[in-house]
Amino acid sequence: MRRLIAKGDPAQVPLAERAIDEYWEATLPGARKSGLRVIQQDVFAQLSAVIGDRRTFAEAVNSYIEKKLRE
Repeated sequence: MRRLIAKGDPAQVPLAERAIDEYWEATLPGARKSGLRVIQQDVFAQLSAVIGDRRTFAEAVNSYIEKKLRE
């Protein structure tokens, strides 16, 4: 996720979403949400360190994580 955020290419948002979906499917149900929260913490750290397209990308990733956490 860090590399994708560092590039900040909006066309790569689906790739980030796929990675999150793959994590979700590969992780035991009891550990999914806690694991996503760890990833989300890293995304938050990136959010505070980037601007422009990179920030927009990180916000999109965070929004997708929030969506998955509500499932």
